[in-house]
Amino acid sequence: MLKVRQATPPVPSRRAFLGGATVAAGALVVGFTLDPAKFARAAAGPDLSALPAAPNAFVRIAADDTVTVVIKHLDMGQGNTTGLATILADELDADWATVRTTFAPADATLYNNFAFGPVQGTGGSTAIANSWVQLRKAGAAARAMLVAAAAESWAVPASEITVESGTVRHAASNRQARFGELAEAAAAQPVPQEPRLKDPSQFKLIGGKVPRVDSVAKTDGTAIYSLDIRRPGQVTAVVAHSPRFGGTVKSVDDKAARAVAGVVDVVTIPTGVAVLARDTWSAMKGREALRVTWDDSAAETRSSDAILADHRKRLDTPGLVAAKKGDAAGAIAGSAKVLEAEFTFPYLAHAAMEPLNATIERAADGSYDVFAGCQLHTIEQAVVAANLGVTTDKVRLHTQWAGGSFGRRATPGADYFAETASIVRATGGKAPVHLVWTREDDMAGGFYRPMVVHRLRAGLDAKGAITGWEHRTIGKSIMIGTAFETMIVKDGVDATTVEGASDTPYALPAYRFEVHNAREGVPVLWWRSVGHTHTAQAMEVFVDELAHAAGADPVAYRLGLLGGAPRLSATLRLAAEKAGWDPKKAAEKGRGLGVAAHESFGSYVAMVADVTAEDGKVKVNRVVAAVDVGVAVNPDVIRAQVEGAVGFALSSVLRNRITLRDGVVQERNFDAYEPTRMSEMPVVEVHIVPSTAAPTGIGEPGVPVLAPSISNAIFAATGQRLRSLPLDLAGLKGA
Repeated sequence: MLKVRQATPPVPSRRAFLGGATVAAGALVVGFTLDPAKFARAAAGPDLSALPAAPNAFVRIAADDTVTVVIKHLDMGQGNTTGLATILADELDADWATVRTTFAPADATLYNNFAFGPVQGTGGSTAIANSWVQLRKAGAAARAMLVAAAAESWAVPASEITVESGTVRHAASNRQARFGELAEAAAAQPVPQEPRLKDPSQFKLIGGKVPRVDSVAKTDGTAIYSLDIRRPGQVTAVVAHSPRFGGTVKSVDDKAARAVAGVVDVVTIPTGVAVLARDTWSAMKGREALRVTWDDSAAETRSSDAILADHRKRLDTPGLVAAKKGDAAGAIAGSAKVLEAEFTFPYLAHAAMEPLNATIERAADGSYDVFAGCQLHTIEQAVVAANLGVTTDKVRLHTQWAGGSFGRRATPGADYFAETASIVRATGGKAPVHLVWTREDDMAGGFYRPMVVHRLRAGLDAKGAITGWEHRTIGKSIMIGTAFETMIVKDGVDATTVEGASDTPYALPAYRFEVHNAREGVPVLWWRSVGHTHTAQAMEVFVDELAHAAGADPVAYRLGLLGGAPRLSATLRLAAEKAGWDPKKAAEKGRGLGVAAHESFGSYVAMVADVTAEDGKVKVNRVVAAVDVGVAVNPDVIRAQVEGAVGFALSSVLRNRITLRDGVVQERNFDAYEPTRMSEMPVVEVHIVPSTAAPTGIGEPGVPVLAPSISNAIFAATGQRLRSLPLDLAGLKGA
């Protein structure tokens, strides 16, 4: 049962978050400014840990000793609020029991994501990585200001003062003060721009075990999600969308809908017909009563099979060159053995537990407040403003907890924000509008992981060494036609389509990778781990095939190709060691081990899957994972993210797909698109590689390696290669 909680969250004052060190209601507020161009240049490189050390985050210390960390990212369950707060609190030497968090307002000047350019947002597993230095500096600066205030008040040298667990002490004079007692005086101190940071050996919270800041509220039901928002006089809106992508409203008969009890209005908007009611149920019943005629003249009307056939046909021709090294075709032609393989991948829905929703309320002065799980704040603010005909300073975003996203809440066009705004505009802003998408709306609403096909061809010499590798793929570009195109697409090649393959860490003597941008009407989007969701499967299963063709151990074969990738090699070794890797060891019938290793988002993950496969059924018994994410800020959160990645990805490996029949989506709820059940979950062991490197992300990197490790384990168990996802288990026999 869904428990609806009445909630009227306060609208925070923007002034409280901005500026340098000032006194606000007895609080110390520490802020920093940055040079956006400088950060944008640094973020253009692949290593986000190399960003300049010029932080822009805030810390607020109140008179009651609470330490509030302003979180510029969306927390959709990945636990970044805890991680970001841990970074700052450790440098501050705060008492963890007093640490609180609050989501930042929309302000790219202060809360820019360095990996995205001048855009505030969350994605690409960047939250911890791009905030590491800036939050350490914010915490260290606040600490220095507290020490300076105490030194001035006590007339003692600052060098003699220590700070621990929220208390400032001077041992020689036996004086001490809590943070709250010093906050106002500390606010008057100058802000050090280059405060001394701790040596990692001094960390007390980072790398340790701290309670998550959201656990209690999410357990007792007091955490407010955007679906919980209730504003005074609020109405709920649901929208009748075209059953085909690209379809538009031709005509509508809303007489019966308006007669439904609770319905207050019906309006036609660019994306369909919106029914507004006093409650969600009435809005849904009103939508059922609508009579809409759709114009499909510009809609996608093909079935999935037809789109797949077109993809395959286009792969018969050369594509855009995404990567090239040597003469791959010539090297393959002279090989002792040649292997070929094709991999297909279907559309996939994000299927987050909380369906899409947002609330927009018009204020008396003509400005607007937006309550939602905001993931791309800068874009969402701009889109709402444009749709309502106001400037962005008239739109205030209030980020709420989000019940999952996996990429879906971060559309480059902020689709459901635009839809909410269009309803508000069509109704004159008379009442706050809460747009709610049902599960069926969410599943059939598009913005899927693209349908992709890979074709690979490689040669081996007489000793089993790779001579050349040809790779061709096709998928609809996520970035072309969006605001991110100029940053991500180069010479027609969308980096998110080819990532994980065009930049393979394997030392291939000759390599050619080509890509086609598919032409289709299905809207696509990044899905947890983006292009790596398919490139890792293609690369890791094919490498496994080459290893077996060469008569080599799959782990040893990979290590032989990873001489230039020491961190991935070490991660692979750790996973193999912890899993007790020995593929030649006798095992029960139909049971085998499979391995995969992959780098994504600057992190390194290897997995060994223990699988039983027989008579058309697959049981994943155990998954042993090793991860290298640099400094492990919160080891428990890292383990939880990898465990969650296994649970998230397993259903897409074994069964899930989105299919179209004459352009209409067939899977509309969890009966046909079934998430992983607890009874299916394997034992998951996560081992973290010790590291002093700057931290990287873990929200996504656990996903890509699961499918190939399972595919390779099935081969070890049965001798049958299952390449395409979801795995075709029909006719599968034990070894």
